[in-house]
Amino acid sequence: MADFFIREIRPEDAEDIAEISREDLGYPCDAEMVRANIAGLDSSREAVFVAEMDGRTVGYIHVEEYKVLYYKKMVNYLGLAVSGKCRRLGIGAALIKAAEEWAKERGITLVRLNSGSTRTGAHEFYKRQGYNGDKMQVHFTKRL
Repeated sequence: MADFFIREIRPEDAEDIAEISREDLGYPCDAEMVRANIAGLDSSREAVFVAEMDGRTVGYIHVEEYKVLYYKKMVNYLGLAVSGKCRRLGIGAALIKAAEEWAKERGITLVRLNSGSTRTGAHEFYKRQGYNGDKMQVHFTKRL
């Protein structure tokens, strides 16, 4: 098992998170955007935990309290990624555990996440963590 630890995000994690987001998730972002988004986090309702190994951030999970009118409060995973160079070391599972503990501390008992239909490896990972796929959705966006 590799030596890594989970901690809360810091501004200096921006470079590594931007790289992971670009290379492993395919999102076009840069460190300045990530740094600004870290500064704008609302700690009253969201958190980001990172995995650090050998002085580098090698994974992250971004969580938020999620409220809808038709159900009790949940936690929503906004992003979970582990560097492709560091997969299968238990990092993703440790990040999920940190997120679940964060939810429990807030009295929240349900977590939800969305995962792209083509990310079948991720789907299998989530199932191994005890998550169930309960429906398929179509994702719509509109640029304003």
